Order: sequence, then structure tokens, then C-alpha cells
Amino acid sequence: MDADDETSGPMIDDEIYANGGGGEDEKRNRPIISGEPLDVEAYASLYSGRTKISRLLFIADHSRGNEAVELEALRMAYDEIKKGENTQWLRDVAQRIDGRLGPEYQMDLAWCESVDRRAEQKREKLENELNAYRTNLIKESIRMGYNDFGDFHYSHGQLGDAFKNYVRTRDYCTTSKHIVHMCMCSILVSIEMGQFTHVASYVSKAEQTPEALDTITVAKLRCAAGLALLEAKKYKLAARKFLETGHELGNHYNEVIAPQDIATYGGLCALASFDRTELKNKVIDNLNFRNFLELVPEIREIINDFYSSRYASCLDYLENLKANLLLDIHLHDHLETLYDQIRNKALIQYTHPFVSVDLNMMANAFKTDVAGLEKELEALITDNQVQARIDSHNKILYARHADQRNATFQRALQTGNEFDRDVKSMLLRVNLIKHEINLKQSKKS
Repeated sequence: MDADDETSGPMIDDEIYANGGGGEDEKRNRPIISGEPLDVEAYASLYSGRTKISRLLFIADHSRGNEAVELEALRMAYDEIKKGENTQWLRDVAQRIDGRLGPEYQMDLAWCESVDRRAEQKREKLENELNAYRTNLIKESIRMGYNDFGDFHYSHGQLGDAFKNYVRTRDYCTTSKHIVHMCMCSILVSIEMGQFTHVASYVSKAEQTPEALDTITVAKLRCAAGLALLEAKKYKLAARKFLETGHELGNHYNEVIAPQDIATYGGLCALASFDRTELKNKVIDNLNFRNFLELVPEIREIINDFYSSRYASCLDYLENLKANLLLDIHLHDHLETLYDQIRNKALIQYTHPFVSVDLNMMANAFKTDVAGLEKELEALITDNQVQARIDSHNKILYARHADQRNATFQRALQTGNEFDRDVKSMLLRVNLIKHEINLKQSKKS
């Protein structure tokens, strides 16, 4: 492996280790991580409300091969549902449990009938109150009436009706705080429905009333915008939103997202899309985001390893976390793409400083075989992400550096042409002024 400038043997060895080899002392100081199954109870305790149940059901859906995890998630979801008023959810979960958790977790018809009866009574009461408010034409009362209806439908799982009622309050908002409240309710329901275009729209509406926004609300809006951008696969913009989220958020938005999620989503999106300078300035040196990273030390170590060119360690961490991250309701569909982008960036950064790279040594640093590494590098060369060619016989990657001498001459010629053009323009202007040749605007009659 040859560097661009002449270096001694020990210096090259140091560079090799920095690019993923690692010494024994370093290995002893690395924290140990394991691919242990997800602690469903600890994970669920980070959330509240509908998202807690949604995430538990998502884990159950994607843990069909692990019955213990599936049943634990269904059991916790069943218990959480009975604290609320969504009878349809209970019917679905009881059907999925199918008696595997004993008689305590079977279909509770009596509970469903009791909740439905109370719900019908409450609906009639809310309708009567709203009709009275409309008759009296009291805007604030009408707004509250629609808001109560939105809360009612939301608690019973009727998200479409909840969204409609929250949006209707907009016509009766009299202050900026009312508008922000309407936006936050609409964002919450839109996230639950997976309608992230609505999320982006209402985040924008809320941000247009900055006088009514406190630091916690601003942090919530940053999170919501980040989720919408993540869903749209705009990973760089999503990373920026999560990195801008204030530490004041704490657990104030756990009906949508936990602080640990901000570190995970922001960290992975940043690794996949930021260059080294951005990663250093906006992530590693970001004191605000460091508060979130402290909650998820694995992500912190992944970022530090990547920046320090310890790619083998970084990729090991990612592989260990993959099984649990695939159980995340927002990250599941994007994880493979993010992992591929992170690995490609690692390969590009590894090859960048060198004129030639031994593929056997590189494969060892990335803990892969040479044939697989060749295919990855071929794809990157084809996409023009790596300027190099592969010697398949000797297993060496040769960089194709631009002809610096020719490029310098071309820049000098271009600069000379630009200077010649500018001088001619100035001489023309001077002559026009000297001979008083100017065009005066004719006055309109």
C-alpha cells in the first residue's frame, strides 16, 4: 500500500491500523457489545400512548421467528390497551395471542361492551355540547368542542375522524397558541396514520408563529420534521433536523419519539450522508447532540470509530445493533439503505489517501473476502464514487489521480482569457465615456 508521498514502513503500518486494523491495546480498551435480543419491557417503557402500543405490535409482527419476544410484546400491548378505550385493538391482539398466554389474555367481551357503551354516551354528550356552541356562535367554545371530538376519536383509534376534527378547529383559532396546538394535534395523528406529507405541512404552519413557540415545542417540531424527512429518504436533511433538536425535549414527546431515538436516527443519517468535516463539526463537536448520544453509547462509539477510520470496529457495532434496529417502527424500511451508504462511505474514505491499495489487506480491515470486496469496489467505480482501477490478477487497487500539470495549465489559460475579456470591457467603457456616447431614456409624453 503506497501513500501519495513517500513514507517509511512504520508510518504506513500506523495508517493501516488507523484504517481498520487496530492494535491489541486498542482492542482491550474497546467496550464490549453483544447482539442480545431486544429487552421489550425496557424498550416499551421509553414511550407512552398509542405509539407504545404501535411499537409493541410492530415488534410482534417482525418477531414471528422468536415466539418469546412476540408473546412478550403482545402481552404488554394487551395490558396497555386495557388502560385505554380502543376496543378494536383489543379484539385484534386477543385474536393474535390465540390463547397462548392463558385465560388472562383472552378476548374480554364484557370490557369491550362496557367501553363501547360509555363511548356512545360520551359521543352523544359531545354532539349536544357542540350543537349548543354552534347555536351561540362562541368561537372559543366551538374550537374546544371540535378539539374534544378529536381527542375522543383519537382515543378510540378513529384517526381519520380525529384528524378532521383537529383541522376544523383552525377556523375558530383566535390566538397563535391555538394555531400551534392545532398543528401539534394534527402532526401527532398524521404520524400515527403514516401521512408524513401532512406532518411536514403542519410543522411549517406551526413554525410561522414563532412568538407562540417555547423551546420544548420547537424541539418537538424538529423531531416531527426529522421523521417526515427520514420517511422521504432525505437522510441529510433528516440528520440536520435531529441534530438541531434541543436537549430540553427530554421525555416530553415520548408519545411519538424517545431521546434515544433522536441519537439513533440522527447518528445513522449523519454517518450515511455527512462528509468528514460535517461529521466532526455538526455531530462529534455538537455539545447539544452529545447529550442524546450519551443515552446510546453504541451509536456514539460507531460515530467515533468511523471518524477515526476504525472501520472494522464501526461495522461490527452496526452488525450487532442491526437485529434490534430492524424492530424500530420508523427505521425498519430505511436500515438497509443507511447501512449500505455507511459501508460505501467507509470504503471510499479508506481508499482516498492512497495511490495503491492491497485488496487482501483492505479485505482484512473490513472483515470480508477479496472477491466480495472487489464487487463492492467495482460498483463504486461504476458509479464514479471511487476514481480507481482494479488489478484483479495482483489484487491491487490503483487510484486514477487527475493530471495536476495539465489541470494547472488549463486554469492558467482560463484565468488569462477572463482577464483579457475584462480589460477589453473596461477599455470599451472608458472610450464610451470619453466620447460622451450614451443613450438617454426618452421622456414619455
